[in-house]
Amino acid sequence: MPTASVNGPDRHGQFERVDRQYRGGRSRLSSVAHLSRLILLAIGIYSCSNLALEAQTSASQTGDADKSWTATTELQSDNVNPTRTTSSHTRSGNRTVDTQSVQRRGTDGNFEPYQDIEKETVKVDATTERTITRAFARDASGGKTLVQVTEEEKHTLPGGDSNVIRSVSNPDLSGKLQLVQRQVEQTKKISKGVEETNTTVMLPSINGGLAPAMKTQERRTEGANNTVESNKTTLLPDGAGNWQVGETRQTTLRQEGKNVSSEERVARPDSGGKLDEISRTVSKASEGASGEKHETVETYSLDVPGSPRDGSLHLVQRATTSQRGSSTGQQTTEKQVEQPDPGNPGSGLRVTTLTTDTVRPGTSAAQATRTIQARDANGNLGVVSVDTSKSDNIHAIQIQIAPSQKPK
Repeated sequence: MPTASVNGPDRHGQFERVDRQYRGGRSRLSSVAHLSRLILLAIGIYSCSNLALEAQTSASQTGDADKSWTATTELQSDNVNPTRTTSSHTRSGNRTVDTQSVQRRGTDGNFEPYQDIEKETVKVDATTERTITRAFARDASGGKTLVQVTEEEKHTLPGGDSNVIRSVSNPDLSGKLQLVQRQVEQTKKISKGVEETNTTVMLPSINGGLAPAMKTQERRTEGANNTVESNKTTLLPDGAGNWQVGETRQTTLRQEGKNVSSEERVARPDSGGKLDEISRTVSKASEGASGEKHETVETYSLDVPGSPRDGSLHLVQRATTSQRGSSTGQQTTEKQVEQPDPGNPGSGLRVTTLTTDTVRPGTSAAQATRTIQARDANGNLGVVSVDTSKSDNIHAIQIQIAPSQKPK
């Protein structure tokens, strides 16, 4: 039976290589999804996540699972070719279909097809759900070419346990699909308030077929006073049948009323196998009596741009987000990111980007605008992109900074 240890050279480098290969199996699909920004806004701090405009909020989270809707997003930027994304959601019985079509401006000034994603989810029975996601690219004539297929099957077991198998396939030069990644995830309830998830990622082997390339073991424990602790260990093979620690993540999430705080510590082994903390993320979210919400996320790292390592963690980024509403139903969210100046790291943090999201509900449709400002070479903040969205799913707008219920 494989054993786990922290011995061996360059665990950090191996972790980075395996992680890149794992993420590379889905890179083309992710690049398409990144361009798709719906009107559905879901902002949270679960697992110390950064505040962002989410592209794919499930309609079931908004109570509109049985409704069909469409949304159109246009991205205008001085540095990026303008794009337009049209998304749709339909549900009939046990079948749900979500589509996203991306267009970009052609040389003639008109928008032309560029990329498409088609996602179909079928509720097979009370315990089984299957999802197939297909990503397509467009050729010069507008024809669709399949670039990736992701298949997922989830089984819910008695007692709350679950098994998930996720497979990713890419077409070869002849167009035949080849399996490039499989992920097996098993979640078990160990005891009251304790849950454990074991995941195995398999990637192509030099001997042909797929072989285990990475394992993760995560245990989540619910404590007193709405506290959730998570300990996640990533294991990598050493080629001799042993599994070695590539990374550990320890996360603590606390909720007191409408206030939420979290802390995540990440450690990786050095060349001698000793686990060293390489980063720490601290988040705090709160809601005032008037309903205005605030969140601050501070990231500490051993690596500071423009400075050599000194063995200590330093503040390398602070993201501050605020959200407020108006009597007309308009919601405005502002996110400010501060980072060190690589040319003068000792001068402290300075604002590098400013993102403003505005959602305006209407009688028959909703509109959202995202404006991003970034610091240029002269140190001035200038507008780099404006992203506008329209949706007929006005009831699906949901902006959250702090969880509305206790962490799960």
